[in-house]
Amino acid sequence: MEAMISRPLTAGLKGEAMVPGDKSISHRALMLGALAVGETGITGLLEGEDVLATAGAMRALGAEIEREAPGRWRVAGCGVGALREPENVLDMGNSGTAARLLTGILASHPLFAVITGDASLRRRPMRRVMAPLAACGARFSARAGDLLPLAIEGARAALPLNYRLPVASAQVKSAVLLAGLNARGVTFVEEPVATRDHTENLLRHFGAALEVEDTGAGRVIRLAGLPELRAADITVPADPSSAAFPLVAALLVAGSRLVLRHVGLNPLRTGLFTTLAEMGAGLAVENSRIAGGEPVGDLVVTPAALRGVDVPSERAPRMIDEYPILAVAAACARGVTRLRGLGELRVKESDRLAATAALLQANGVAVAIAGDDLIITGMGGPPPGGGVVATAMDHRIAMSALVLGMATRAPVVVDDASFIETSFPGFVALMNGCGAAIAPLPADAA
Repeated sequence: MEAMISRPLTAGLKGEAMVPGDKSISHRALMLGALAVGETGITGLLEGEDVLATAGAMRALGAEIEREAPGRWRVAGCGVGALREPENVLDMGNSGTAARLLTGILASHPLFAVITGDASLRRRPMRRVMAPLAACGARFSARAGDLLPLAIEGARAALPLNYRLPVASAQVKSAVLLAGLNARGVTFVEEPVATRDHTENLLRHFGAALEVEDTGAGRVIRLAGLPELRAADITVPADPSSAAFPLVAALLVAGSRLVLRHVGLNPLRTGLFTTLAEMGAGLAVENSRIAGGEPVGDLVVTPAALRGVDVPSERAPRMIDEYPILAVAAACARGVTRLRGLGELRVKESDRLAATAALLQANGVAVAIAGDDLIITGMGGPPPGGGVVATAMDHRIAMSALVLGMATRAPVVVDDASFIETSFPGFVALMNGCGAAIAPLPADAA
């Protein structure tokens, strides 16, 4: 346990910062680099514990992966269908993305493997990927409730998949597509609402034959199986989900002016930026460009008087990881904010819907849960603060609470901030370097 305290700021956050590389892209870059033929260079890779777990798993499956310098990695791939059976259990730490995507890869390779994770990940359901992947010929055995550890016996001659997602999920979509790589024939995935498309972008980047059709009622993705993926260098943009924390902090603290460099601006990831603009946020994008097939830009953030808004459920896939920090912004806004359709948050690292509500309630903010909606009555200024937030091993709850503490009237304490490193290594140092006041909780205050 690593309790931390965040104190209210009397001066603004200033300077320039670059948050770590995009976690979603980092996982996928390592996995597809391991399935490609040749050597892939990755620049800007997130070096948090989640992504390091993916690197370790792909090494155990036969890829050569080396760190050459901070953020710069080399991956010598095996080729599709050429992974070797791991000698030990694959521990994916805290990462549901890594566990579910890797399950897709393993499902269509003729080998046996076991995936596990930390206490938080072992509580997260795997049925959502096990069910569609079984149709390719894979067999699974899990704990009661379809929980990790998960034993996977990959298909000997994998069949292509034809699957319609019952709910929007980039993880399930990606797992099915990655399984389709080693299946003879065309794999079809239909999604009712467009979700983040980093898997599709990177599959094209590595040379896969992939088509996306917008049907008007969703999207259909077609992937030709058994491609020879070719090594291709990748520059990973800064993670917009990580950028959300210093961004919201700068919006809420008077006198701030913060520039966040090289942030990924994929339109399927920018729901938070859209929502904050509707709330009156002072956001500007400079130096827009394309890097590694992804749009990026520099975000310039200045404080703003925010107002409450009604956020439609259709926006959830574009901002699913950002709801806790959006709730912090809403707590400081004037009026009521209603965040609709957050059922997916119940199966994140924690029950993130309940944890977000508890975070705000502990610090004097009126909040209610109605079905899958979160309703926040904003303070129109600094909330009282003074609360102790139970993070439930959830890095985004911890970071959101620490940001809230910068804008409250009294400090905010989190009971455990150790899990932040899994997602955002150097978070405290980056924030303090811009003017925040986050520190370990003194022993006599515990």
